[in-house]
Amino acid sequence: MSISSRFAVGIHILSLIEFNKEGTSSSEYLASSVNTNPAVIRKIMGMLKKSGLIEVHPGIAGAKLAKTLTDITLLDVYKAVNVVQENELFSVHDNPNPRCPVGKNIQNTIEPLFAAAQLAMEKVLGNVTLEDVVKDITTKENQNC
Repeated sequence: MSISSRFAVGIHILSLIEFNKEGTSSSEYLASSVNTNPAVIRKIMGMLKKSGLIEVHPGIAGAKLAKTLTDITLLDVYKAVNVVQENELFSVHDNPNPRCPVGKNIQNTIEPLFAAAQLAMEKVLGNVTLEDVVKDITTKENQNC
């Protein structure tokens, strides 16, 4: 099981909007880069818009970033696309056997560890901006030329 691909697709969409800022970033255009259906892109764009990361206007093709690259962190994207609920990145199985010493204590033992791991991941994501992603893509693209 892995984190929803909406997170990676959200970063892809925002990065491509920046790369194509002089053009029209329609859902069809973005979908061709992500290699998915435009309906999937529109759904994720709706989430990004609701979170204030992009501007989209009904009836007008294209999207624009609503914030500067330095003002959008990967944590913003992560939260925008509802990858997981608050403090629920890791789930603990329900109803372990209370007569077993492990079953009786496992949840109380691992839940704090899971919470700390999620906080650590979110801290890392909060320290990476869309500008960092776009710069890295640009560097890699320039090396391939």
